[in-house]
Amino acid sequence: MSKKDSKYLSTGEFAKLCKVNKQTLFYYDQIGLLSPILKNEKGYRFYSIHQIELFFVIDLLKDLGMSLNDIQTYMQNKSPESFLSLMYQKKEEIVKKRRDIEMKEKMIDANIALMEQAFHLDFHQVTFEQLPEATLYLSRNIEDVTDKEFIEVVSDFINELSTSQLDSGYPIGSMTKRENVLKGEFSNYSYLYIEQPNPKEGYPYFQAVKGDFLIGYHIGDETTINDTYKRLFSEMERLDLSLGDYVFEEFIYDSIVKNNKEEYVTKIMIQVKET
Repeated sequence: MSKKDSKYLSTGEFAKLCKVNKQTLFYYDQIGLLSPILKNEKGYRFYSIHQIELFFVIDLLKDLGMSLNDIQTYMQNKSPESFLSLMYQKKEEIVKKRRDIEMKEKMIDANIALMEQAFHLDFHQVTFEQLPEATLYLSRNIEDVTDKEFIEVVSDFINELSTSQLDSGYPIGSMTKRENVLKGEFSNYSYLYIEQPNPKEGYPYFQAVKGDFLIGYHIGDETTINDTYKRLFSEMERLDLSLGDYVFEEFIYDSIVKNNKEEYVTKIMIQVKET
């Protein structure tokens, strides 16, 4: 080739357009993935302007997690049909990744909001508040289960939230029926739950209706939570309130943010009604 055609690019020019170093192009040539269209008698390599689009497709497939071996396999069996099939497959993967990222972003936003809110709470104060309606997703019933069965329920619930993309980032709480609380069985929970601010269709939800709640905080682990309930019941009696249908518990501070169980904080929300 006595004169380089204007349609051809040197290795350096082609590498600059593709925003890679020349060694990458040498390696692609070596493994037969993308070879220069021309090599002259002096060993100089030249690429066609039309190969830029091919490089961009290779780069796209790499970014989407496709191995060079798999890309080579495709390149050896190129056709409009296989390219279209490959693009549909990669589009599905991108859509799934985008959903996963959006879900993780919502989880992060929820955690930020909950932690910032916690900074303004007085954990020694008991308040009487009206809570709005809330949509909850529940575990299976866990009343009177053994410790081993309880761990299995927690594991199954977490897996279910992940598989069904129902993890909203809100804390997993426990819900206890009135009769168990009246018997002093504060840890004999009825269900685990997680709030669903944006409920998805097709799932059975529990609708926590708007109502009055007495809210307090337990500092420490579960072994001393009875003392906190006694304090809350004394406040209920002082305010002439009686126990409603459910009691809800949620961790404010747990092992995620505290190393010592003595520093854990549990939010206790007791549904109440006027006597």
